[in-house]
Amino acid sequence: MSAAARWSVVVLVLAVAGVVALWPRTPDPVGQGAIPTRTRPTVDLDAVRAQAALRPCPRTPPDVAPGPQPLRGVVATCLGDGRPVDVASTVTGRAVVNFWATWCVPCQEELKVLEAYAREPGAVPVIPVLVESKEADGLELLAKLGVHLPSVVDPDDGVRRAVRVPRTLPMSYVVGADGSLTQVTEPTAFTSVDQVREVVG
Repeated sequence: MSAAARWSVVVLVLAVAGVVALWPRTPDPVGQGAIPTRTRPTVDLDAVRAQAALRPCPRTPPDVAPGPQPLRGVVATCLGDGRPVDVASTVTGRAVVNFWATWCVPCQEELKVLEAYAREPGAVPVIPVLVESKEADGLELLAKLGVHLPSVVDPDDGVRRAVRVPRTLPMSYVVGADGSLTQVTEPTAFTSVDQVREVVG
C-alpha cells in the first residue's frame, strides 16, 4: 500500500471516530438498562416508639444498690425513649434478661410468652435486649407482636460481651437477688408462662 493510500485510511478512521464521538445520546430509560436505586424511607423513630408503647426502662434510684457487677457501667439505649441507660440499673434484684434479634423466629414467640409472664402478679421484671438489629426494626416488630416490655437495644454488643452471651439466640439469664447471672439452658426458648415461672422460682 502506498503512502497516499495509508494516509487516506488514517483520515477515514479519524473521521468515523469523530462522528461517533459527536453523535447525540439519550439516557437509558428506567427499565431498559438503568437500575434504579432503592432506599428505605427515613423512619420517624418518635412515631415508631409511640406505636410500640413500651413500658419505661427502670432506673435504679440513688439509694438502691446497682445491679449485676458485669453490667455496671455498660450503657445501652432504652428502646422506649431513645435515651442511654446503664443496663445494671434496669435489673436490680431478681429479674429475667432476654437477648433477641428481629430475624430470630423463636425469639418472637418467646417474647410473647415473656410479655404474658410479666403481666402476672408477683412476676419479676423482664428486660429484653435487642441485638444484631436496627432500633426501628425492633420497635416495629414489638408493636406487631403486642409486646410492651421495657427494652434496650445493644448496637455495639457491649451488653452481650459483658455477660459473655453465646451467639445462639434467643438466650435468657435469670438475675438472682445477689446480682448473680444464671444462663437458662433448659428450655432453650420459653414456650409457656409455666416454664418461665419454674425457671425463675
